[in-house]
Amino acid sequence: MSQKIRAGVVGVGAIGKNHARIYSEIESADLVAIFDADSDAAQKIASSYGGKVASSIEEFVDLVDVVSVATPTSTHRSIGEMLLNKKKHILIEKPIADTTDDAQALVNLASEMGCVLQVGHIERFNPVLDEIEERLKDPRFIEVHRLSPFPNRSMDIGVVLDLMIHDLEIVLHLVKSKVLSIDAVGVPVLTNREDIANARIRFESGCVANITASRISPEKMRKLRVFEGESYLSLDYQAQEGQFYWKDGMEIKVEPVQVEKDEPLKLELEAFVECSAVGRRPAVSGQEATAALDIAIEITELIESGNAKD
Repeated sequence: MSQKIRAGVVGVGAIGKNHARIYSEIESADLVAIFDADSDAAQKIASSYGGKVASSIEEFVDLVDVVSVATPTSTHRSIGEMLLNKKKHILIEKPIADTTDDAQALVNLASEMGCVLQVGHIERFNPVLDEIEERLKDPRFIEVHRLSPFPNRSMDIGVVLDLMIHDLEIVLHLVKSKVLSIDAVGVPVLTNREDIANARIRFESGCVANITASRISPEKMRKLRVFEGESYLSLDYQAQEGQFYWKDGMEIKVEPVQVEKDEPLKLELEAFVECSAVGRRPAVSGQEATAALDIAIEITELIESGNAKD
């Protein structure tokens, strides 16, 4: 039996604690270390899932092979660089960084050090997404709604960088064409950043994506519809189910999408551990995450300026 990869988590808040839980369940990994500025929080997670509570980041780094970084976005570059310089494989929660310059610095360092840099765009590991890639080859119109109640976290960023960035990364992945123009609007409600936003993105291929994100909704919704010439796919990320519609003569026919349901975070971390073990490029590497960040920042700036960009 091959030796298990030593996993650790930096930052065990709302997201990081779930990384710790799943590492403790992955057969090929061993949760060996946890570090958090709040030592009581770290101890609580270690008591639940195992691992040593490191007294410093320097102690932590000597214990691990792979690391999830689930700290505030403003710390991603500094923590990421420290880990990469020690040749540790890292998964950084989205967004990869505050700026594209910071993101690119992490991408370049990971390449230089020969390390895996994966970014936590979790919806790419949602089983429903496989159906889009299998059935639809030339998207013409994409409509996305991602709504949630106020999370009382990530208040240092707006809803575009908090939630919409998931869908921006997926849309870029599906369309694979240069952005031609962006129109965006957003409104701050409970914070001083936009809490609800809409972006309409036109691509050189002719595809148009209309993306809405809100963190002040009374309900949770994560839905995606992708249209081609004579068919479209409607997916519910949350329920992990969907319907496929297609034209048959003058009729529209429909069939349910068969999805093998699973926990996206588990699939994401299993893929990260496997990529780290064999040196394979992850599905969402630093490059893909940086491209999504670039568009998200542009949308945020458009919202703040109140202008569309052609």
